Parts: sequence; C-alpha cells; structure tokens
Amino acid sequence: MAIRGHDRVRFNVGGRIFETTTTTLANAGRDSMLGAMLDDNWSHPLLSPDGREDHFIDRNPDCFSVLLDLLRTGELHPSPAAPERLLYKEAAFYGLLDHVRAAKFGPFDGNRLRYAASISGRAPGDGTAIRAAPDGGCCVAHGSMVHVYDWTLDELPPISLDYQRVNDAGYLSPSRLVVTARGGMCLFSASDARLLHRYEVAHASATKKKSFTAGALCFGARGGGVFASCKGRCNEHGIGVWDENTGQQFDFFYDSPDCASLGEADRLQWLDDRNCLMVSTLFPKTDNCFIGLLDLRLKKVVWSWRDVGSVLLGAEEKRVLDAIAIEESGSVCVVNQFDDLGFLDMRGRCAGAVRWSSRSRLMKGTMPDELCYPKLRAYRGQLFSSMNDSVSVFSGHEWVLTSRLRRSYGGSICDFSIGGDRLFVLHSEENVFDVWDAPPLTMI
Repeated sequence: MAIRGHDRVRFNVGGRIFETTTTTLANAGRDSMLGAMLDDNWSHPLLSPDGREDHFIDRNPDCFSVLLDLLRTGELHPSPAAPERLLYKEAAFYGLLDHVRAAKFGPFDGNRLRYAASISGRAPGDGTAIRAAPDGGCCVAHGSMVHVYDWTLDELPPISLDYQRVNDAGYLSPSRLVVTARGGMCLFSASDARLLHRYEVAHASATKKKSFTAGALCFGARGGGVFASCKGRCNEHGIGVWDENTGQQFDFFYDSPDCASLGEADRLQWLDDRNCLMVSTLFPKTDNCFIGLLDLRLKKVVWSWRDVGSVLLGAEEKRVLDAIAIEESGSVCVVNQFDDLGFLDMRGRCAGAVRWSSRSRLMKGTMPDELCYPKLRAYRGQLFSSMNDSVSVFSGHEWVLTSRLRRSYGGSICDFSIGGDRLFVLHSEENVFDVWDAPPLTMI
C-alpha cells in the first residue's frame, strides 16, 4: 500500500462532502472497503494529484459520518439520524463490523464482564443447549428447533428438524451451523436456515450409507475436521470424523473394550497441542464415567480415566457431571454434584485419582427451587463453572475463584457458552438467556 505525496482524501457520500486522511482510512484495515481503496491495485485511484477529487459513494451520509469518527477515535456514537440498527447495516457494507463490535464491547475477560442484555420468549425445557457464535451471536436448541440470533441479538429464521430432537449444535463459522439430532447431522446456513449439507456415515463392512443418531459435537482447530458421537442401528457406535470443507466422512473410531460407549459421549473436545480428541461419557447418562484421549492416527486411547475402581478422595461418593481439558496445565478439570471442582493429570498414561477441591463452595448463594447439573468451560486462560443460578470464574495457575456472575431473574442455569467475546447464559425457569460482555477498553 503506497501513499503518495499528500494524504488528504475527499468523499461525496449521498450528496454530502467529507474530507479525511489516508491515515484515518488505514485504521479500517485492508479487509475493509475503505482500507482496500488505498491499495495501488484499486481500479480507481483514491489519491488525486491535488487531493480535491471527490469519490462518490451512494450510501447514507449520516451513518458514514459516525463511522468515520469511529475510525478517528475508536468510539461509536449513534445519533437520531444514524440509529444503531442502520449503523450496523452500513458498517457491514464498508466492512467495519469488527470495529463496531470493538467499540461496543472489549476483549473477553471473565473478571470484567458486565450484564448486557436478556432475551426472553423461548422455553428452554429439558435437554436444551446454548452455543456462542464466533462473531458474538448465538443459537438456542429446544426440542426439534434451533433458534438463531445474530450479534445484534436480532432473531434470524429458526432451524426446524421436523420433530427430530436436537442433541447438540455448533458454529463451523459465523455463517454455518452444524446441528446433531436423532436423525443424523446437518449443516445449515445460520442467516436463513437453509440446509447446506447432510452428513453421512458409511462403514467398511457396509455397501451403503447407514442411518445414525448424532450426539456430542466438536470441531478441530484450523480446519481439522468435524467430530460427532454416533449410534447406529447395528451396534455401530463410535466417533465419526468428516472433512470440514467437503463434509465427506474420512474416518470412524469404533467402540472397543478399552473405550466403550463412545457413541454415548456427552462431550467431545479437540486438543490441538496433543492432536487428540477428548471423549467424556458422564453421569447421569451412564453410571460409570469414562474420560479418554483418542489418537485418531494411531487408532488407540493414549490416556484414560474411569470412576470404576478409582480412588475416591473424600467421605462421599462424588459423581463426575462435566469435564474439560486445560492443555496449558496438562490437566482435566471435572465437577461433581456438590459443585466441587476436581483435577486429573493428563501427563501420564493413566490419570490416577481426582484431586477434589471445595473452593467453589466459598461463594455459593441461595439454592434455587430447580437444580441443574453444573457445566464447565475454559476460555483464554480462565475457567468457568455454572453453579445453580450463577457462573463462577477461576483465574491463575492455582485456579483461584476471582468473580461470580449472577442475576436474580431466570432461576437455575442449564447451560452456558462463550464465544465472540461474549458469555451467554441459558436459564431453566423463566424463558430467558442472558448476555454478558466486557466494556470496551479506554483509548488514551
């Protein structure tokens, strides 16, 4: 990108003249329309010899004024003539949505989160899930429906699976959503609910595609594949693997004596550093919990833990209800029915005993009328655990309890998800999910 001579630029936007500099336009980034106009390969040179040529753009001038100030100051100030909804549409045209989001909320930090909004009107009921989108939107699965919201929290056309109960959902990208259900697994457009692809399972012993129930879902890093737990009609249970771009199956890891019930997995998590898939089959779906790392290249379990025969550190029997791997510390964090956190060592061949901690009890509140099983998430070096009607944040190498997020409205938390610099919390009682984000960083 070459800037020649002076750097003043004039625009005629909808009949109104604006003058700015190439330095300001460069703040838009090369992936934006305004940033791309600085490129030498742009069809119409942005810089004229005297800097007085007007470049006409047939768009809303009031919104352009606000967006130009955003590039100058990093702050967003909607006006009556440029309301937020219209601003978002204009920002999308110029390729400035990331700048708008950065001005609305800052980088994610569990200790800086603030309550931002509540969305009501969807009864969660049994077995629901909420999933964050990479761009700050989300989806809520309920029964055979998936309700989709963009990053402005406007509801998009819902996805209907024709009475097939949704088991899991996940964003392959901001515009593509994978949904697993009793009838299989499909890829949908997140913006208009169009069916884009139907994933299929074929087995080496069969000559045709087989019907299957898809359960837990996850994605590999950097295009590493789509993984889902699968149950077939003829005991063909295991983990299916599909190409992220083509949607074609290229592997299947079957149940075996050392890792039975893979098709019943509650949680899948891809571990990029280890190049392995963590599979967790947990209580109450099964009485005997299993957590294992599968090396799909070697076709074997390279690390595992079971509660059968394991040493229980404590007087009470503690059931593992959720598990999440923390690669930075080489451990798996688990949570039990008492909301205690526990840790398993991933660095050996076998995990050994769970090291339980009762730190989560330190900030418990009033027990709600309807209890929900706790859930775990790890994000950007922090650990999050839902506990009845609140989400606790643990930070540092010792996972010290540093924050607690709670609202009095909505009741118990049945699920939560983190993505797009936002935390989404789905409640079980009051038809509501909450949105939490961090305030934008102050520019000096």
